Amino acid sequence: MQLTVQGAAREVTGSCHVVQAHGHTFLLDCGLFQGRRSEVQQKNLALPVPIHQIDAIILSHAHIDHSGRLPLLVREGYAKAIHCTRATRELCEPMLADSAFIQEKDAEHLAWHKREHFEPLYGIRDATRAIELMVPHGYEERFEVAPGVFVSFSEAGHILGSASIALEVANGEHVKRLVFSGDIGRSGLPIIRDPAPPTDADWVVMESTYGNRDHESVEGARAELARVVRETAARGGRVLVPAFAVGRTQELVYDLHQLADAGEIPRIPIYIDSPLATRATQVFEHNAENFDTTETFVRHHNGTSLFQFPMLHYTPNVEDSKALSQSPGPMVIIAASGMAESGRILHHLQQGASNPRNTILVVGFMAQHTLGRRIVERRPTIKAFGIEVPLRAQVAVLNGYSAHADRTELAAWLQAVRAKSPRLKEVFLVHGEPAAQDAFGEQLRARGYRVHMPTAGTRLSLL
Repeated sequence: MQLTVQGAAREVTGSCHVVQAHGHTFLLDCGLFQGRRSEVQQKNLALPVPIHQIDAIILSHAHIDHSGRLPLLVREGYAKAIHCTRATRELCEPMLADSAFIQEKDAEHLAWHKREHFEPLYGIRDATRAIELMVPHGYEERFEVAPGVFVSFSEAGHILGSASIALEVANGEHVKRLVFSGDIGRSGLPIIRDPAPPTDADWVVMESTYGNRDHESVEGARAELARVVRETAARGGRVLVPAFAVGRTQELVYDLHQLADAGEIPRIPIYIDSPLATRATQVFEHNAENFDTTETFVRHHNGTSLFQFPMLHYTPNVEDSKALSQSPGPMVIIAASGMAESGRILHHLQQGASNPRNTILVVGFMAQHTLGRRIVERRPTIKAFGIEVPLRAQVAVLNGYSAHADRTELAAWLQAVRAKSPRLKEVFLVHGEPAAQDAFGEQLRARGYRVHMPTAGTRLSLL
């Protein structure tokens, strides 16, 4: 068996790992690289392997940095199965369509401003075809992807439908299992069930996004959210939240619903200004059987009422979104994209980042070279739609809302795998920036693990 890391190698986007076994080639994820256009454009265009060599794709979850290049593979001729969980397939439908729309609009924008022809990475037809190729599976269902090669999904606890992947290769009586963590979630996250680490691993390919830090508690993040909303409303300002449309938005709605019911925030309007987040919330409502029913608030609401309460408003159409700029008084606006690289949040930042009464609330990881990272760094000016805007708004960062496990939770997840994997040999760290990955690798080596941090394109023989 051979492993080649073709994305998320010493960085946190572009997840893509090539596994070769029994003469077959499989992709674990194929996500978009995100960051400066000049740096990621060629990386996104480069195919991880020639299309004709790919026998199957196994997708861990719907986030675009894990799924976003699937339509490109389809455009280039891929026509075989894409295996995923049922909820992942449902979430990918609006997410890949939205990504295709962004690709097409970006190409139009560049062509207009640079007076050159720019080809979008892919279009809506490619996204639709990618969805048609997706084969949904249940958690813990063992299925064959090639003769002698089996796959099963286990709950990753990251977003709805997210999975860790166990790829099992049989050679006579001998069986070897490669475990890919996907993005590991946190115990106690709202709505989503806790991670269920796989077992019997010989090798683990593992994310390391927060390998050098710990988060505040989920409960502490909710209290901080309430404080930010109260203080911003008292100033007469707006809380502007760049948030991933899938996962983070629904968690924020869940907590704001609880805070509103408890009277811990003022009764100001809360807007979900994202067509994608609106559609994703509907997918959540349709998949309530995947919710964590150990949570009291989940048990007391059905799939629909969890994401509906009087203060909350969805603005799927452009006219409603534009009207927000003229609406008086304090409010909360949650809009995609999560790293503030595109979408309606750019309009709100362009109009509101210079107002010191406002707060820009950061509730997730911001990769290097993104607008979100520049906001976290509190640069004196930011750029939205090419226009320089002074950053005078307050900036609040709540790491407790991260859907990624922190270093303690990552180590606990791996220890749970190791406890039921007597043959576990090596750990390969992916999906982490160098500082986080190096710190986590050192921690794991101190605990007796053999740790590798492969760079892009490195081919590793699993012996």
